[in-house]
Amino acid sequence: MELGQKEYEEINRYCQQKNIMWFASCWDEASVDFIEQFNPPCYKIPSSRLTDDELLKYTRAKGKPIILSTGMSTLEQIEHAINVLGSDNLVLMHCVGTYPAKDEDLNLSVITTYKQKFPDLIIGYSGHEVGVSPSVASAVIGAKVVERHITLDRAMWGSDQAASLGPKGIELLVRDIRLWELAKGDGIKKLIDAEIPVMKKLRRK
Repeated sequence: MELGQKEYEEINRYCQQKNIMWFASCWDEASVDFIEQFNPPCYKIPSSRLTDDELLKYTRAKGKPIILSTGMSTLEQIEHAINVLGSDNLVLMHCVGTYPAKDEDLNLSVITTYKQKFPDLIIGYSGHEVGVSPSVASAVIGAKVVERHITLDRAMWGSDQAASLGPKGIELLVRDIRLWELAKGDGIKKLIDAEIPVMKKLRRK
């Protein structure tokens, strides 16, 4: 609604300069065609368009991976959308469609439900909450993709600002998810080398 050809050309130029892959949420077929000129690596279908079968088919016909957000949707509607799209190269994002979303409404356990019900899909999380912790927790639960809105200043005008993270918030989010990836290990209980001198010092036998 806010940006046109000139602005998207600048986004594309900047992202190429910084080696950033970028794409967009397309809310109608004309927008899919518009973004296609920039050869995006994938397409995002927003929660508001999950029930738009024609848009789903049109987007899938571009032959790109699809990220499907599932806010404001029933499980039956989600299953129907998956049937329309097919499961190839599809990422399913748990989402609560409020801005900002209350912590008590996030229901992060749906990520586990999706993993069990749709084992062939990549499961992710699209967070609209105020803080960082729930998004980090989504990665701990098993989200393979984590999406957050970003802003320069959460006090700026706009309906998404309160549900966005500023630069520092994004830094903390990435840091803590990377820390979890480092710390989770392989699940095999074993004596590590660093424990041996401590063990020899503290154990009686």
